[in-house]
Amino acid sequence: MNRTIVTLTLVAALGSLGARTALSQATEPRPKPSPQTRPHSMRVPVDPLRIQVDDGDTVVIRWSKDDREILRILGIDTPETRHLEHNLPYAQSFGPEARGFAQGAFAAATQVELIRASTVDPYGRTLGYLFLNGRNYSVLVVQARLSAETVTFYGDNGLPTPAAEVLAAAKTAGALPFEPPHVFRARMRDLTKWMKENGLEAEQ
Repeated sequence: MNRTIVTLTLVAALGSLGARTALSQATEPRPKPSPQTRPHSMRVPVDPLRIQVDDGDTVVIRWSKDDREILRILGIDTPETRHLEHNLPYAQSFGPEARGFAQGAFAAATQVELIRASTVDPYGRTLGYLFLNGRNYSVLVVQARLSAETVTFYGDNGLPTPAAEVLAAAKTAGALPFEPPHVFRARMRDLTKWMKENGLEAEQ
């Protein structure tokens, strides 16, 4: 099958899968979170050199050789980058830009602090806010119009002050130039399933 036919087939599949996205989101149960075992509800200093950016809303903190903490940053949902292992065969529009923003922000920070929520997410990741030179990173990326805010949907996770800052930033940021990332993720999950069923693979 040549590339043009594959592309047209994928476009048609995306269109038909879009109608199923809302239904799958509404019926798919979410696992319950677990308690956070690390210090939480207080600011903890983090060496900026120990932070590795995965995408615009997820980083890895390498506390030691054997201690890696995956942090899902609270209050935000940035466009997705390509992750085949997470059923994201294609990057979302503005996903690479959001990751680049994060990389630049953390590279420029001379002081980083982390405040963890009292629970981890259903996948075992830490939930928390990061402060770069005293500024809430979640606010910075929302102000750059590279993230949707998630406080309205998920609540403040027991951290009302930084959550309120994110809400205030979102009110003034204006409309976002990309579809909600949770909608994109759902479409990509459906597309990945369809591609596997039809013997297709995303280009490497």
